[in-house]
Amino acid sequence: MKRYLNYIYSIWIVASIITASSCNKILDVEPLNQITTASIWQDSSLMQATINDIYRGMGFGEFNSTSGLSVLGDEAMWTNGATAIVQSTITSSNLDILGGSRFNYLVWGNLYSYIRQCNIFLEESATSPLANTPTINRMRGEAYFLRAYYYQNLMKGCGGVPLISKVYGLNDSTAIARNTFEETVDFIVKDADSAAALLPVVYAADNLGRATKGAALALKSRVLLFAASDLYNINPSHMPETGYMNGSSGDRQDRWKAARDAAKAVIDMGVYQLYAADPNPGDSIAANYGDIFLTKTNSEIILNRFASINNGAPAVGTWFNPNGYHGYGENSPIQQMVDAYEMRDGTKFSWSNPEHAAHPYENRDPRFYATIFYDGAHWKKRYPDGQVYDPVGIIQAFKTITLPDGSTLPGIDTRNGPIENWNGSYPNYYLRKFLDISNDHLAINQEIPWPFFRYAEILLNYAEACIALGQDQDARSALNQIRKRAGMPEFTSSLSGIELRDECRNERRIELAFEDHRFFDIRRWMIAPKVMNEDAKGIEITVKGTDRADRSTYHDYSYKVIDVQKRHWDDKMYFIPIPFDELQRNPLLVQNPGF
Repeated sequence: MKRYLNYIYSIWIVASIITASSCNKILDVEPLNQITTASIWQDSSLMQATINDIYRGMGFGEFNSTSGLSVLGDEAMWTNGATAIVQSTITSSNLDILGGSRFNYLVWGNLYSYIRQCNIFLEESATSPLANTPTINRMRGEAYFLRAYYYQNLMKGCGGVPLISKVYGLNDSTAIARNTFEETVDFIVKDADSAAALLPVVYAADNLGRATKGAALALKSRVLLFAASDLYNINPSHMPETGYMNGSSGDRQDRWKAARDAAKAVIDMGVYQLYAADPNPGDSIAANYGDIFLTKTNSEIILNRFASINNGAPAVGTWFNPNGYHGYGENSPIQQMVDAYEMRDGTKFSWSNPEHAAHPYENRDPRFYATIFYDGAHWKKRYPDGQVYDPVGIIQAFKTITLPDGSTLPGIDTRNGPIENWNGSYPNYYLRKFLDISNDHLAINQEIPWPFFRYAEILLNYAEACIALGQDQDARSALNQIRKRAGMPEFTSSLSGIELRDECRNERRIELAFEDHRFFDIRRWMIAPKVMNEDAKGIEITVKGTDRADRSTYHDYSYKVIDVQKRHWDDKMYFIPIPFDELQRNPLLVQNPGF
């Protein structure tokens, strides 16, 4: 991608030089310092630059800003607020929490802007002198994929939306009613199929990050899984824009079959497999899992988007690191998320179990150690101002340590810490996933990819659809591939039906943690009233010792689960409201229920 952007910049420079040397040609009517619209569609490099620009609307998921969707569900808490959604007080006029760079990829106006760019490309490229060449057909495949992706975001947030597939002029009326949910799903699936037919299976190294056939089919799998889910089939509001109605084509079993088959189509490509799928004896399974998110590409990645150090890489090291490392402590995992990780033997963690309660961070699912910073977690050497308190590099998230003389000192990585106290985590956990231990986050932003689609999601999609169809053995087979890679006991034939469904949901929660899935999963499964009516919780730890800097002296740990954020669920929060100003501009729009 970068080579095409460099090309377009070079064009501008050359044009400027020509202008400077030809200022006496006052009768020239062709602007020499601009690229005309017509010229774009006669130059494949300029067309590629146009496609490159449309990719920008995809954003970087959890990396879009200092907080992501995880803080709006039951995964994490945003240190600096974000209470409107978790307390159900958001309105169609109060969408700031979804605005700015943080959630551009979910904002109505931004998405339709990029959809318009896709429509322009598809119209103009069809009549270009270069039409029907392999290169232009591949770009058209990218445009179909991107349009489907942006409509997918609108569908997940709002339900059925106006489906616009042509370019409107300034004098054309844009008062368009919302399409039904069913029509929206069908439109996205059709675009995904069109994309898959035109896109390559793989790219050369200098084009990594572009949509592939696998990405288009993965998008189709995700959308059809949503279409089969509870929210859209129970459809409590009985609006055609928010789910299926009586008289909709097919039935729910057909939708589950479509979801299963779409996931199977990706599996059957034979292109992707789980990274480190069969760990060797002595492997660090936690490190294997963590490495998935630190490499530009691997066998599991279906679509990553990259941000280089010199091209807008997000400051994830600063945002997520503990405050004792001069980080902001954003996206702080809450206790509910921590407790969801099973014990290493596959049993559930429970505070009612004395052994678990006394040693809550021992013998847990290896993915826990690659995802969560907890009190006692090993990390990298601290900066000089922190080394006097911790010369080793171990997270101190305890409230106080009591010294032999009876005095107390706070943990370094808390809101009362001695290094920085304004940015400590309220739950007293921090997000480790995505962070590169070798990166100096104070000196340079970490170059990092965001995983839009990976093979583990496809296996989870397939398993969920199979369970709904009563095909438990096929579901267990898919789930056990993930469990094996994670170093967790495989599910046996004794696990079936509703119990298997619940295990599948928890496996999805753990495997895809902080990857922008859970916010929508708790909605489509309609479990949000249960999980979001419970206040966010954290941990309060006290300990005794002879020296805060020498952890080997610590003893008498005490753990207390605490409330850290009030939460309240209202059923209107199943969907994001359509912005008030859009309703004012388009009287045909129907608002989502409750707003």
